[in-house]
Amino acid sequence: MTRLPWAVLLLTLLGARYLSWRLSASLNLATPLSTTLSLLTLAAELVLLAGFFLQLWFTLLPQRPAPAAGPIPMPAPAIDVLVPSCGEPADLVERCLRGCLAMDYPALTVWLLDDAGRPELAELCDRLGCRYLAREDHAHAKAGNLNHGLRHCQGDLVAVFDADVVPLRPFLSRTVGLFTDASVGFVQTPQSYMNADPVMRNLRLERWLLPDEESFYRWIQPTRQNLNAVVCAGTSFVMRRDALERVGGFETATPSEDLATGIRITAAGYRNHYVSEKLSAGLAPFTAAAMARQRCRWGSGSLQTLRTGADPLRIPGLSPLQRLAYSEGILHWFSFPAQLVLLCTPLSLGLLGIAPILIGGEALVSVALPFFLCQVLLTRWLSGHARAAILPELYRWIFLLPICAAVVSTALGRPRRFRVTPKAVAGIGATGPDVGLLLPLLVLLGLQLLALGNLASGRQPLLAGQGAALPVSATTLGVLLGWSLLNGLLLLLAIRSCWDRPRSDGVPWFALSLPVRLHHQGGMVPGRLQAISATGAELSLESGVDSRRLEASGPLTLEGLLPGQTLPFVPVAQRAAAVGGTWGPLTPLLRDQLETLLYRREGLWPTLRAPFELRTLPLVLLRTLQRIRPESWFRRSLIPQLPPLEALPLPRHADRPARAAVPDHVQ
Repeated sequence: MTRLPWAVLLLTLLGARYLSWRLSASLNLATPLSTTLSLLTLAAELVLLAGFFLQLWFTLLPQRPAPAAGPIPMPAPAIDVLVPSCGEPADLVERCLRGCLAMDYPALTVWLLDDAGRPELAELCDRLGCRYLAREDHAHAKAGNLNHGLRHCQGDLVAVFDADVVPLRPFLSRTVGLFTDASVGFVQTPQSYMNADPVMRNLRLERWLLPDEESFYRWIQPTRQNLNAVVCAGTSFVMRRDALERVGGFETATPSEDLATGIRITAAGYRNHYVSEKLSAGLAPFTAAAMARQRCRWGSGSLQTLRTGADPLRIPGLSPLQRLAYSEGILHWFSFPAQLVLLCTPLSLGLLGIAPILIGGEALVSVALPFFLCQVLLTRWLSGHARAAILPELYRWIFLLPICAAVVSTALGRPRRFRVTPKAVAGIGATGPDVGLLLPLLVLLGLQLLALGNLASGRQPLLAGQGAALPVSATTLGVLLGWSLLNGLLLLLAIRSCWDRPRSDGVPWFALSLPVRLHHQGGMVPGRLQAISATGAELSLESGVDSRRLEASGPLTLEGLLPGQTLPFVPVAQRAAAVGGTWGPLTPLLRDQLETLLYRREGLWPTLRAPFELRTLPLVLLRTLQRIRPESWFRRSLIPQLPPLEALPLPRHADRPARAAVPDHVQ
């Protein structure tokens, strides 16, 4: 994506002007305590702005996208597909293995690396035709499991997929051709999710909020491609076996074996590529607590990389820009403590009577507002519509305290131990929020409300001391009052997100719009598919058809989903002109074709666009007041899919096919 230099220049000039004002005219140096708080706030801002401007300036580098993969060379290089597993549900592992086996490639061996040693998975591999490996020594978690697999396979290339990920059929044909260049060490593709993460799902914002990872894969990774500093992301990648052996296999000194191994391969002189096409999809965590655990592991593991031989500041072989890019990605985790400082900044005036920032009316209008408004307006465009400016901050606020604890603990030499993110639904029905996630947010909200009350009423803070002696301007008071109000609203949203929406199982449902026909003994009813999963579907029927009469119409079959096939359909729920039902008994062939439709076919996952926030913020605030409803018929959490290529409308022009019908936020 092209970034116009004028936007980067504008933000840089406004940012320089803002920092000049902050350093020269906004600090409260009246007392030792006010000086300390003022400098702490400034340091937190500098940490956040440094990461923002580094990424911004990286976009000015010459564009060097990954070249189009050529045809697979013949004879095709042998590929070992490694699927590390540690306790995931057997049906989820089977879905992954079937997807790996279905990839369109002539020389493929699929290995299940089972760190739980389950006999049922050994039987599954025997039935599917996969290789099964289990080890007695479980040292070094995922990295140790992968290295154990490497010792048993001999392929020229190694592809890795987590056990919850399903690759599309053309995954290898889109990536293997890049290895005809002997200097290529690994090829990384985006991580996509086939279900909504807890933040989106619990607030029912699947249509309005994009996963936090979207900006990484659509903004950050492409700039790293330009620098040859591509980040290996742990799944959905292909590596040259020789490159892995040259660096000693997967790094075992950190839970972020992917990041560290990628840095080692880059430092060894290999050129690595990032292919931006969505060629696989996995499962996001099902609960807010599981997502917090995942993020803490990412943060702790990334920082532990600094204590390994893959430390980008010390490892030989990297260019200065590569060192800067990798180091920024690791040190980015210190932005969470900086964010916590800024969250607490308005508390200083409301609880202590100290203003850490002194703002005059002229400086507010001419310096601060232009800079921050420019960020808000340009962020969506600069990120390729992968994120907006305000709503994605929800991800930071919800997990802010746990990640800060993990970052500080790791920095002090007590890193978090490796814990696998759960990939199964723990229970059915309503469950309360995780106390460890909720309680700190409630404490912060209580402090924000107390500070806000003091600021709004003009009461003297109970803890006010000598630092309050400096008069505070009306502008400073107004800014900190608005800041505190914004913090309170975001904390309310974060607290609301901690209540996980009840669900009955972990089967993902998709929004897929296709014309269908429902056959019964009395004839046929036209309709349109609205939602679909591996267990059933929801249909809207032709106007005037009463869906409640279908149950008395005998056995039903659904036509239009699979070419030349019908699926047995058992109605379960009806309303006016809609019906929801489960699939009847499916033959192995029908089951395989259905899974191909849902998980494996080419062009399956769309690229979504973050909507304009003025449209979404009122809806988000409304969600905080609404009751949590369990997922059920016609009230499901849906991720959009593109229709099959053969189901697209006829072309309007010979060289330009008609656009598929997808939701309005799909690009």
